[in-house]
Amino acid sequence: MIIPGDLYEALAVGRLIPYIGPGVLALDPACPLPATPEALVSRLVARAAVPHKIRANLTAAAQFIENFKHRKTVNTLMRDAFAGHAAPNALHGWLAASGFPLIVHAWYDDLVRAGLAARGDDWGLVQAVSQAEHYGTWVHYFRHDGTRVDRADGASWATLVYEPFGALNPSCNFLVSDSDFVEVLTEIDIQTPIPRELQTLRQDRGFLFLGCRFTTQLERAFARQIMKRSRGPHWAVLPGTLTRNESRFLTEQSITPVIVDLAAFAHALADLKPALQASAAS
Repeated sequence: MIIPGDLYEALAVGRLIPYIGPGVLALDPACPLPATPEALVSRLVARAAVPHKIRANLTAAAQFIENFKHRKTVNTLMRDAFAGHAAPNALHGWLAASGFPLIVHAWYDDLVRAGLAARGDDWGLVQAVSQAEHYGTWVHYFRHDGTRVDRADGASWATLVYEPFGALNPSCNFLVSDSDFVEVLTEIDIQTPIPRELQTLRQDRGFLFLGCRFTTQLERAFARQIMKRSRGPHWAVLPGTLTRNESRFLTEQSITPVIVDLAAFAHALADLKPALQASAAS
């Protein structure tokens, strides 16, 4: 059985929050967007010279470019890396159709937003912003059409998409350099950068991680703090062999691994759509 029974039940009754990582892009082999941090940093360093020892380190390479070329250069390179034409894949469509009140989208592409755009106008974004450009502000709120609004406007949205690293659209907000993350990690333990809507919605829910890995300290730190004080249970679809750090993290956070190919798992999710829609409507 690709979807374990208890996970199937939690999804069907609307008790999970999807947490979407870069690996979801790889479900479409023709997708031109970078689907791993390694693929992204290779694009950045192809257009800006950085020292060899940090050429494979996304946040360090972005910091070097920011220091020696300017923050605008980082934003331009990030925008260009995600500007290729790509359509939402089947999993994006499933997310949009299933009526989740909250989706965490932890990558820089625009495809979760594009999938929801086909659904209508009953959703919006809360997007992290860099302290380098918006000092004293942690997030911005946007309507479905990209219009920036006050936090109060989000109260009527049926679905809220939280993007903790920023994203390409609607205004090219990116957390990508070392200094970006140092600012957030200094405060994240006391939850200051975490939107209050997420803190409320997670209380009686768990998380389902799709297209995520937990191989770096940064990936683990964000997942840990976004999950904080949530009820659980949690699952992560993780094809292949887990690293030692991943195994320790899953145990520490009581996340059940589902060791299966993400494409096969996404195909199996299609059968859940009617149950989720009925749950969301009730």
